[in-house]
Amino acid sequence: MSPVNVGARLRQLRLDLGLSVRTLATQTGFSPSLISQVEHSQVMPSIGSLERLALALGVSLGEFFTTLAPSTVRVVRANAREKLTSTWSPVSIEALTPLDGTGLWEPVMLTMAPGGCSGYYPAVPGGETFAFLCVGEVTLTLEDEVYGLQQGDAITFIPVTSYQWDNRGAVLAQVVCVTRRSVP
Repeated sequence: MSPVNVGARLRQLRLDLGLSVRTLATQTGFSPSLISQVEHSQVMPSIGSLERLALALGVSLGEFFTTLAPSTVRVVRANAREKLTSTWSPVSIEALTPLDGTGLWEPVMLTMAPGGCSGYYPAVPGGETFAFLCVGEVTLTLEDEVYGLQQGDAITFIPVTSYQWDNRGAVLAQVVCVTRRSVP
């Protein structure tokens, strides 16, 4: 499966809303130059930055992935998952279900090599999130609270402020995160 063209998708969503690059930059706190570089695939935003862009565009992180027609049964084969890989940090995010915007749950898997983190900028608040650490050790920072998680640990949280995942361990870490989408 080919990787998602985040820049083209960002541009499409921005134009669909009739936003200029400058307006989107103001809404996200990023520079117009960074927005332009992402749209032209010159840089790849971190997972946290991508979440901030998604929030400003009124879409979920999952809507940056290729969408599929809604169905009552949705299978995503391990070798066919849509995947975003960071170019600046050893982190990737994979869709564990077709993220077509129709479901209430948005499951993804974060894979972080040692030293990897979810972004330069902490992720923005979203819906209630359940996370299960499949492999390794990670640190979740929620505002001023730091939670160390080990393989098999689970956590549920509603981020009221920004948050960030970090792999401070010596081995690869994989976290399955399931976020409940806000329903307008």
